[in-house]
Amino acid sequence: MARRYDSRTTIFSPEGRLYQVEYAMEAISQAGIALGILAKDGIVIAAEKKVTSKLLENDSSSEKIYKLSDNIICGVAGITADANILINWTRASAQRYLFAYNEETPVEQLVQSLCDLKQGYTQYGGLRPFGVSFIFAGYDEHYGFQLYHSDPSGNYGGWKATCIGANNATAQSILKQDHKDDMTLEEAKALAVKVLSKTMDSTTLTSEKLEFATIKLKNGQVKYDLFKPTEIDALLKAQNVGVPDTDAMQQ
Repeated sequence: MARRYDSRTTIFSPEGRLYQVEYAMEAISQAGIALGILAKDGIVIAAEKKVTSKLLENDSSSEKIYKLSDNIICGVAGITADANILINWTRASAQRYLFAYNEETPVEQLVQSLCDLKQGYTQYGGLRPFGVSFIFAGYDEHYGFQLYHSDPSGNYGGWKATCIGANNATAQSILKQDHKDDMTLEEAKALAVKVLSKTMDSTTLTSEKLEFATIKLKNGQVKYDLFKPTEIDALLKAQNVGVPDTDAMQQ
């Protein structure tokens, strides 16, 4: 039945479904996991990197976490090429707001404008939905720290903790059980490591497979920290989920 109605995004099935949008969401569910956790003093975003080959040049830039403006970052899951287009559009939108009003764009306003664009690609013929979901983390003077999730349909929502990508149902269950409203940024980082250790297919977690970033306030300014590999390894070691110390094992 689906094959009769999935050739275009503009065709509803008799059940009221848009199959192309659902297929885009299925593509995201096969991608590496990304999660965001809201704490009282900041937000942590963590993501799984898909290491395709040891021959690849190690890039200093991030593969799954991006800075959109001085007060907003995002994590992605899905087709990276689609994400790059939307990230560039969002950065330009944030800069236009800054130029016009001489202040950083409110977080939800930027998320909503991006979702309006994504929704248009589900409504007009000759287009396909963007095969990528985002987790937005940001801070503004109106509502403080905020965490949002958006999907290819153009829907978005505010969350205290959420995840996208592979094994997201298991991750959501852990987050629902362990997240606390008054948790600190350090506790949020520990929870992120716990979720990744239980949901990633890899047997051992290393900095080669993970990306971590946080935003927090420092002297009244939003500070964005993208963790270096050594910092990720130290965080994993502190939570006892990293690669075992070979020297200790030999002793």
